[in-house]
Amino acid sequence: MKVAVFRALISVYDKTGLEVLAKTLNEAGVELVSSGGTARFLRDLGYRVTDVTEVTEFPEMLDGRVKTLHPRIHGGVLADMSMENHRRQLSEHGIEPFQLVVSNLYPFSSTVSDPGASEADIIEKIDIGGPTLVRAAAKN
Repeated sequence: MKVAVFRALISVYDKTGLEVLAKTLNEAGVELVSSGGTARFLRDLGYRVTDVTEVTEFPEMLDGRVKTLHPRIHGGVLADMSMENHRRQLSEHGIEPFQLVVSNLYPFSSTVSDPGASEADIIEKIDIGGPTLVRAAAKN
């Protein structure tokens, strides 16, 4: 099934190749929504980016640990747009759907296997938001 993409949520650790994807999405008129370092990276390339904090109306917190974990993000990712009640609920709460999620995860395995990595380094590479986004996107 083909889905028209109007809005993309981009939250990546490894930004390899993101320039090409951002260019393609921008040329197609897709709204780019992003947070933190990914948003800065895209803006530095000259793209207009809607920050996740604009969508959530809530700041990033806990040193960046909480960015995308919010109903205005996950509601937009999880909504099944073929279901009238999902569309109605999004409308009631002012949530816009995402048709595309781009995410990759923190390099936990390589950090754990690095003999120089401290316990704090390892703990910081336990990704919560990335896997949550990937699983939410997989439902649609």
